Amino acid sequence: MAFESLSDKLQNVFKNLRSKGRLTEADVKAALKEVKMALLEADVSFKVVKQFMKSVQERAVGADVMTGLNPGQMVIKIVNEELVALMGSETTEIALRPAGEITVIMMVGLQGAGKTTTTAKLAGKLKSKGRVPLLAACDVYRPAAIQQLQINGEKQGIEVFSMGDKQSPVNIARAAVEHAKSRNMNVVILDTAGRLHVDEEMMDELVQIKEAVHVDQTILVVDAMTGQDAVNVSEMFNEKIGIDGVILTKLDGDSRGGAALSIRATCGKPILYVGMGEKLSDLEQFYPDRMASRILGMGDVMSLIEKAQATLDENKAKELEQKIKKAKFGFDDYLESMNQMKNMGGLSGILSMMPGMGGSKMKNLEGMIDEKALARNEAIILSMTPEERANPDILNPSRKKRIAAGCGVDIAEVNRLVKQFEQTRKMMKQIPGMTGGRGGKRGKFKFPF
Repeated sequence: MAFESLSDKLQNVFKNLRSKGRLTEADVKAALKEVKMALLEADVSFKVVKQFMKSVQERAVGADVMTGLNPGQMVIKIVNEELVALMGSETTEIALRPAGEITVIMMVGLQGAGKTTTTAKLAGKLKSKGRVPLLAACDVYRPAAIQQLQINGEKQGIEVFSMGDKQSPVNIARAAVEHAKSRNMNVVILDTAGRLHVDEEMMDELVQIKEAVHVDQTILVVDAMTGQDAVNVSEMFNEKIGIDGVILTKLDGDSRGGAALSIRATCGKPILYVGMGEKLSDLEQFYPDRMASRILGMGDVMSLIEKAQATLDENKAKELEQKIKKAKFGFDDYLESMNQMKNMGGLSGILSMMPGMGGSKMKNLEGMIDEKALARNEAIILSMTPEERANPDILNPSRKKRIAAGCGVDIAEVNRLVKQFEQTRKMMKQIPGMTGGRGGKRGKFKFPF
């Protein structure tokens, strides 16, 4: 989980601060020393940590904090505000030309950072905002790079412009822009080649593309898990060709988070988006204030709400609500709710955005969430006939035996799922207001998911 290690350490520091009624200057300095060590261990740039701690200490050791009603909370508030400032304070959008004009975006980065996949993800984001993007396959060196872009473009419903691997990237970029003009497309995203390291040949090619085509935005894609290397790469690309923003990939697998906390301060360019998974929808807008809240264990409820609004089908949700009220929901409804939860990042992804669920608490909860059991339940339901899913009451022993054989589980697993499902429906009938009755005696039940 992103920032897991850093989040754990900072929450422990602040837990000790909150437990004290009054704080002395020595208490604050000792706590800030632990904060400094936590940031350095998270692979945050030493220069960035030094400046960050200076700003925090100047504010935290003031008279207003020391004599306040809750000095511990005041220190946490200061650290939160300085973290937000460190990551850029405001959310930065990709600058786009008016819809009637073409915006050319050049994606750059080292090989292995996930640039081609991120290019398709970004195109999907822009498409959802009403733009008409064209993906241009300018990586003629890496085997299967063009095919990878075409597959991802097809999944996103976005056209991919390709001239094969025999043309120069400069000619491909120029032709892609002309193609977009003739098709009334208003965004061209150039997927350029990456290298294993920054070299002159790579930089020269990118400069030539910028000279041949008017590039509006140059976006660097870097792997968050490389820590300080990501910061160094950002500085070098900015110095050699100039970049307008950064997209951090694989942030969901980076427990330290040093790159996210260092890039803005070191190269002066904003983080635009962060990759939080392998699916083409797993690209999130970067909000410095929300990220700071996640790091400090305060959750990210706004992102959770936005994800729910973008993912959940309102009509289906209302339809399911009506079925639940009448206790007439079936296994198809269960599958629908499971798929919607998956689209939101799964149960663990949802819980990670809840306040107080960061770090070790989240780890403990993940241990209680049996993802294999959820997948097994799904397999059992998919082995049922449409009639059985719609009307679970017809599931007799012979049907259950067939279902168990169909999905390769013991019949006891099928019985367990059906029993839990029946208990859930029964309980819904007993809850006052759900069916319009007065309700009855409440029993214990367990949802099947």
